[in-house]
Amino acid sequence: MSTQAKEPKEPEEPKDQPPARFWSVDDVDAMDFDPVMEELLHEDSMTRIKLPHGEGEAWVAAKYEDVKFVTTDSRFSRQALVGRDVTRLAPHFIPLDDAVGFTDPPEHTRLRKTVAKMFTARRIEQLRPRAQQIADRMLNGMEQAGPPVDVMEHLNTPFSLAGISELMGVPEEDWPKIAYWARRVISASHGRVASEQAKEEIGVYFDALATQRADDLRDDVISHMAAAELDGELTRKELVAMAVLMEISGTNSVRFNSSNMVYLLLTHPEHLARLRAEPELLSQAVDELLRYIPHRNAVGMARIATEDVPCGNVTIRRGDTVYASYVAANRDPERFKDPHRIDFDRTGNAHLAFGNGPHYCVGPWLAQMECEVMIGSLVERFPRLRLAVPPEQIAWRRGELIRGPETLPVTW
Repeated sequence: MSTQAKEPKEPEEPKDQPPARFWSVDDVDAMDFDPVMEELLHEDSMTRIKLPHGEGEAWVAAKYEDVKFVTTDSRFSRQALVGRDVTRLAPHFIPLDDAVGFTDPPEHTRLRKTVAKMFTARRIEQLRPRAQQIADRMLNGMEQAGPPVDVMEHLNTPFSLAGISELMGVPEEDWPKIAYWARRVISASHGRVASEQAKEEIGVYFDALATQRADDLRDDVISHMAAAELDGELTRKELVAMAVLMEISGTNSVRFNSSNMVYLLLTHPEHLARLRAEPELLSQAVDELLRYIPHRNAVGMARIATEDVPCGNVTIRRGDTVYASYVAANRDPERFKDPHRIDFDRTGNAHLAFGNGPHYCVGPWLAQMECEVMIGSLVERFPRLRLAVPPEQIAWRRGELIRGPETLPVTW
C-alpha cells in the first residue's frame, strides 16, 4: 500500500496571523521546566512559533486539551509532512520517510498491527524476570567497580540498550554498533550529515537482519515483521523504517528518562526516602516521574492541517504546520493540581508522556517496566546511594533533542 503524502496547499501568510516567537532551548538547565512552555500554558490560545531550522512558522498546542485535540483530529496529518521543510528544532527529521511516524490511519493502523502483539502489557510483564536478571548483572558490575561510578555507564545506558535490542532480536554482539548509531541519529550537535549517515547505516543493518530472520523466524519483533512482509502486510522499506524508529526510540527514551529519574530522586531526598520505606509505591512513583520529567527539548514531530480548523479563538489554515507539546501538557495547571511538584500520591495521573492518539507510543508497557526494574533495583541495592558531586557540577546534554545528563556520578 502506498504511503504517499497528502498535498495541502502551501500556507499563505495572511495579515491577521499573530506574530511568531522564536523558540530556542539553549538556556534551559538540568530538569528545569522550559520558561517558554510555562508562558505557552498561560496564553489564551494556541501560539505561533519559529524554531532554529527549516522554513516558515508553526502553531503549537501546549495546553492539555489542545494537545489532545491536535493529536486525535484527522485533519492534522503526519503524512502531509513528508517533503515539507517545516520549521523544527533539529537540522533533520529523525525517522526515515517510510516510518510509521509519517503515516496516518488507516496506513498507520496497518503498520502498527504488525508489531503490536509483541508489546502488550501481558507479554511485557512476562519479560520482567529477564529484565531483572540483566539489571542484577549490571549492578553487580557497578558494585565491583566501587564508588564513585557513573550510573549511566553501568546501568541506564546498557540496560535500555539490552531491553529493546533483545525484544527486537538484535544479537548481543551487535549492541555496541546499535548504541553508536542510536546516539548519532538523535544528536543535533554532530551535524546533519553525521546523523543522516548513522540513520542510513542502521537502516542497512536492519534490512540485512530482516533477510536473515525471514529464513529463520524466531519470537522477536524483527521476525514478526519479516513474517508480515512475507504475507504482504508491509513492504521492506516500511519494515526497516519502523525497526529503526523503535530501536532508536526504545534505546534513547528509556536511557534518559531513567537517568533523569535517578537524578531527581537523588536531588529530592524526601522522595527517595519514601520510596525506600514504601517500595510498593514504585509503579506509581515512576508514573509520576514520567509526567514530571521534561523529557525533550521544545517539540517533536509536526503535523500539517489538511483543511481550515477552528481552534479556540484562532483558525489554523490549510497547509499550516502544527506542533503538540506533551511536555507542556503534563504541567498544565488546568489538568494537574500543583503540576510543578512531584507527588507520588497523585491520582488520576493521565499524563501524556507516551503521547496520545494514533501515534501513542507502541511500547509504553516496556518503558514503564524497564524504569521500574532499574529504579527499584538501584534503590534496593544501594541504600546509601547519593550523588558523588554537587548537583550544579552535573554536565547536561546541549544541542540535543532529548534532555538528560551527560554522566551521573554516584557514590554510596
